[in-house]
Amino acid sequence: MLVELEKDNLQEIVAEHKNVIVQYSATWCGNCRIMKPKFKKESAANEDITFVLADAEKFPESRKLAQVDNLPTFARFSSGEFKNQVQTNKYDVLKELVHEASSN
Repeated sequence: MLVELEKDNLQEIVAEHKNVIVQYSATWCGNCRIMKPKFKKESAANEDITFVLADAEKFPESRKLAQVDNLPTFARFSSGEFKNQVQTNKYDVLKELVHEASSN
């Protein structure tokens, strides 16, 4: 499932789903735009994980959940808890994070 945040409610989504991966991005971020279709591809291939697109500038409370200080950042949550994050523009690194979530 792919969700695009429309309000600053990531905490609710994380609490409601077992495995969540978030792409934190911003409209000005070129690497974020490059990674977005790859993120969407992973969401289509992994239906047991909830994928969330979050604008890090619009949603500061959601950003705080993963201590985001660089973009793009991909964060993994499991059973309502923050597990880890990666700051990357490399597809292989994103796939590793998805693999961690799917084997959880």
